[in-house]
Amino acid sequence: MAGDTHLRAQKFPPPVSISAEARKILSVPMPERTIFPDLDDHAAWQKLIEERNQAYRSLFAKQVEGGGALKRDHISGVPVAIMPRPRSMKLPNDYVYMDIHGGGMIFFGGEYMNWMVEMTANSVQMEVVSIDYRMPPKYPYPAGLDDCLSVYLSLAEERGADKIIVGGSSAGGNLALALMLRLKTEGACLPAGLVLLSPEVDLTESGDSFQILDGIDILPSFMTVNKLYAADMALEHPLVSPLFGDFSGEFPPTFIQSGTRDLFLSNAVRLHRALRRVDADAELHIWEAMPHGRFPGSPEERDVDEEINKFIRKCVVGR
Repeated sequence: MAGDTHLRAQKFPPPVSISAEARKILSVPMPERTIFPDLDDHAAWQKLIEERNQAYRSLFAKQVEGGGALKRDHISGVPVAIMPRPRSMKLPNDYVYMDIHGGGMIFFGGEYMNWMVEMTANSVQMEVVSIDYRMPPKYPYPAGLDDCLSVYLSLAEERGADKIIVGGSSAGGNLALALMLRLKTEGACLPAGLVLLSPEVDLTESGDSFQILDGIDILPSFMTVNKLYAADMALEHPLVSPLFGDFSGEFPPTFIQSGTRDLFLSNAVRLHRALRRVDADAELHIWEAMPHGRFPGSPEERDVDEEINKFIRKCVVGR
């Protein structure tokens, strides 16, 4: 096609500009590309989901101690996992981080979410309420978003919206941002802050990084999964791809994280520009050579956590 850029075959070794721990992570061979089932083959989707969840079990277990004080419960009929506030928490007791887990809209629900909740709690140093939202293939859009809305409204009624930080990584970032649009439409109170970690906010995958970083990031295109999630809705719909939403008027302070090897880098950059165009308070943090999923156990990962905590303290103290 006219205007296309053609590159010779190249190698992309881990750069010397990052930590040894991060270079080790980038040196791990790429996994084979996932072959997604036909959209209407629900049995094959369920098999894929269980296989992927099982494959990540040992990885999650290495990153957290497991067990501990985690508690399973329900809020407004929606299953949640709750990690109590750590002793080191410097915020008042009633503040809570409402977490929406990642997993490409289909992975890491149920028991697999428990490890992710503990990782989030270690990162944000707050009480965490994580939503075990419904997912495809059985429950496409808007089931997961409805679950997030129900839990948020209950927490807001119990503690006050100004005591809530909403956070989401990857697919959870999609739902977290879509939740803000739902709250604005319904005239509900917005949270004290919004944390979006490598957010999957454009299910059309139209950004530049989806082409440039394809095959460099560990994450492949999820277009088939995106269609499974959207079901009968257009991928461009702002509650399916919230990057295309209207952010004018009131909007919570927003923290956006990505990396230069993250397939969702364009999502982060474009969202930051969309928020700044309407004068929303938005921070964009990009880490060198960081892929989707970040660098667990590295100095860079600790740096991300420090920045998230600075942002949360700013949201709380500034009110």
